[in-house]
Amino acid sequence: MPATKPPVPAYDPANPLFVQPDRSILVETFNPRYAAARDAIAPFAELEKSPEHIHTYRLSNLSLWNAAAAGFTSAEMIAVLQKYTKFPLPPNIPTDIEETVSRYGRVKLERFDEKRLRLVCEEKALLEELARQPKVKAYLGEKLDTISYAVDSGHRGVIKLSLIAVGYPAEDLAGYVEGTPLPTALRTIARSGLPFNVRNYQRESADIFYAGGDVKGGSGVIVLPCGAGKTVVGIVAMSLVQKSTLVLTTSVTAVKQWRREILDKSDLKDDQVTEYTGDKKEIGQVTVATYQIITYRPDKDEDFPHFKLFSERDWGLIIYDEVHLLPAPVFRVTAQIQARRRLGLTATLVREDGRESDVFSLIGPKKYDVPWRELETQGWIASASCAEIRTALPSEGRMEYAVAELRDKYRIASENPAKDDIVAQLLKRHAHERVIIIGQYISQLKRLSERFNLPLITGSTKNDEREELYGQFRRGELRHLVLSKVGNFAIDLPDANVLIQVSGTFGSRQEEAQRLGRVLRPKPNGETAHFYTLVTRDTRELEFAQHRQMFLTEQGYSYAIADESELMNIVATEPAPATVKTVASDAVMK
Repeated sequence: MPATKPPVPAYDPANPLFVQPDRSILVETFNPRYAAARDAIAPFAELEKSPEHIHTYRLSNLSLWNAAAAGFTSAEMIAVLQKYTKFPLPPNIPTDIEETVSRYGRVKLERFDEKRLRLVCEEKALLEELARQPKVKAYLGEKLDTISYAVDSGHRGVIKLSLIAVGYPAEDLAGYVEGTPLPTALRTIARSGLPFNVRNYQRESADIFYAGGDVKGGSGVIVLPCGAGKTVVGIVAMSLVQKSTLVLTTSVTAVKQWRREILDKSDLKDDQVTEYTGDKKEIGQVTVATYQIITYRPDKDEDFPHFKLFSERDWGLIIYDEVHLLPAPVFRVTAQIQARRRLGLTATLVREDGRESDVFSLIGPKKYDVPWRELETQGWIASASCAEIRTALPSEGRMEYAVAELRDKYRIASENPAKDDIVAQLLKRHAHERVIIIGQYISQLKRLSERFNLPLITGSTKNDEREELYGQFRRGELRHLVLSKVGNFAIDLPDANVLIQVSGTFGSRQEEAQRLGRVLRPKPNGETAHFYTLVTRDTRELEFAQHRQMFLTEQGYSYAIADESELMNIVATEPAPATVKTVASDAVMK
């Protein structure tokens, strides 16, 4: 007899999801079950739109494959949708999920000999179909038997990209080169004299990354909020792999921070951990380098001279910090080094260039993710109060904006001088707190720096001067600091608890997440972090601001929306009680 299908649940008005045949999911944000449903679908659905009352998610192929790689089954995903759907699921949705999830791993890459891999597919017809795809055919060698082809080891990365492009992501079981041994142990008492304990989620994420040892373990992406200690996850991974390691990160400041943390929390010695930057080029057993130096070339017609760093040592692990920012040239070289273990660290897999599938193929699938609000509830990151404060252009600026070319309108709105008075009020309100003012446009930041007599750090600030100012901020000698976009990533200012965003990079969701992360380090007395974004009303900046906030909506944050005349009401507001600890105003982000 045929298997009995489970009964289709009846209409449940208490549930928040509308699952539609086109794979989109509408979610009622005002529904009491919203938070639980959001957290349940987040591992396998992507947020697309977030207007006030209804958010839109999508079941994309990549989101389903990431979930499958992390161990979710299609049955588990369907069960989540059935639990929270208001109406019965459209008949095609369970079938689509099962079909898409089943495509992950039907093609496998295995080690064949020293120079070749073996592409294996047990389904002979599917193998022949794939072998005729132009994107795949170019990288196939001889046919070994009825279910496999030989593949040159140097094509390991590009054939994975090709397979995901035709809808059949490969499971890479070809293993890794050993790499040069490097015994690495974690300290229990840090070099600084403070106790060091790895948090449970840090240990769990590193263990999941390494699970499978030399075959399945050792490639993938860990997604954790800013301030949750992703550097520690990298150090724990180093202690598991026990091999020489190359760390790539976003700036010289981040390089120095990584080196400090590695020396503080592991038993590695000073001469074993080196820096490879524009200022200093030393290659050690652990080398920390910037993406900028890796992608530097004196002439655009020449090759990248520092790509040689990837072959200077027999690396057993390569760590990509802020992997969502990986430059295109680094994707190119990463495709050539697939035999090295690869760990990507990020707060968000959102890429503004749409190359998330390249991260999946070349670094590895998402192995671990944890909701920001879950860590906030546990006290590992600070609770955050988010507010968007809107102001108008002055009358003289309004005409300039009206007649400006489209490409200039955003900058005119972003540099609105009316924002300066709002900054003044916020600095007065938070006079005794650690405040970062951050923005996109140097002329605007210089104006604020001069008006309030505050130090300004930009890309042209010398590294020694940068480090000195950051040090003064950490020690409390300096309470307010103005930063350009160099402050988006990997600056170690744990006591910062107020951030005022005066301008940003168009509609960048990843930048919004990173900037909030600057103030999410847990505070000694459980203080709330404050994140203000200043936006010019009735301009293109408002449109971009709504898009920027989408990622944080998915994480459970909402923005109080206020006019400048309501400013003091907003800054006096504390997070709502119970589980939702953000400011919940009458309007949330669009």
